[in-house]
Amino acid sequence: MDLCITIKGVSFLLQTGLGILGNLMVLLAYAHIVSEPPQLQPVDLILCHLAFANLMLLLTRCVPQTMTVFGLQNLLNDPGCKVVIYAYRIARALSVCITCMLSVFQAATLAPGPRLARLKAELRNLVVPTFAALWFINMAVCIAAPFFSVAPRNGTVPPFTLNLGFCHVNFHDNLSYVINGVAVSFRDFAFVGLMLVSSGYILVVLHRHSRQVQGIRRNAGSSMETRAAKTVITLVVLYTVFFGIDNVIWIYMLTVAQVPPVVADMRVFFSSCYASLSPFLIISSNKKVKSRMMCTSSEQEQTTASTKDSSDKG
Repeated sequence: MDLCITIKGVSFLLQTGLGILGNLMVLLAYAHIVSEPPQLQPVDLILCHLAFANLMLLLTRCVPQTMTVFGLQNLLNDPGCKVVIYAYRIARALSVCITCMLSVFQAATLAPGPRLARLKAELRNLVVPTFAALWFINMAVCIAAPFFSVAPRNGTVPPFTLNLGFCHVNFHDNLSYVINGVAVSFRDFAFVGLMLVSSGYILVVLHRHSRQVQGIRRNAGSSMETRAAKTVITLVVLYTVFFGIDNVIWIYMLTVAQVPPVVADMRVFFSSCYASLSPFLIISSNKKVKSRMMCTSSEQEQTTASTKDSSDKG
């Protein structure tokens, strides 16, 4: 196997494996938290849904991409391509929308003043309807993707085609190719802009809180909100960095009729980095998730120790 293909395959394999493992760990940790009396906060519900969206993205994009890199051909037929591409488009859209939702909800939680007290009280009730709205909107926006998705055909790739390796997204002409790209970019830039504005507001609020350090230390709730806000800002920065790289490559792809496979692979890798890295950021910064993992680890060690003691006595 060629060295470049080997490096590319190992990179995708590590990214996919670690990303799926990390998101599954977050989901399992929250499943364990839900089984206990304390209810999840709105931010926890959003983080859990973000992990699900990122897991869905990795399964529908990176798994078939990794298999294709290692030489597996004819993975999907036309109906399979339509389902997978549609699910991937929805998952990718949900990833940016839920990250934006996370920053907006956190900004509303930290916002001072009595006028927003009623809104803060209603945040928990707004989470599920917002999830439903985001799913409905993105399912409607992405409905065109299946109509252009087909399994790869033998021979050359036609112009104005996104060659995903395991599937092709064939556009009829340059106009539909560019319109699709502009529509997707407009949606993404709108949500990224909103998350940056809300994150900027969070930074302003945190700066004001830093001037009242003694008050924050006395208030455990404020301390928890501050930690959650810092996690949200870090997630937004992480997404924005990879979003910028992704869109620089995407804009280049819109300017050429025939996209080189290496360029398409680079875009897939960088666009999936957020889905792979964000769960480990959540694990390292969220005390609820971290404590459940440490608790599980301790229980396993105790079980192993008790089993060993029993066998020794036997």
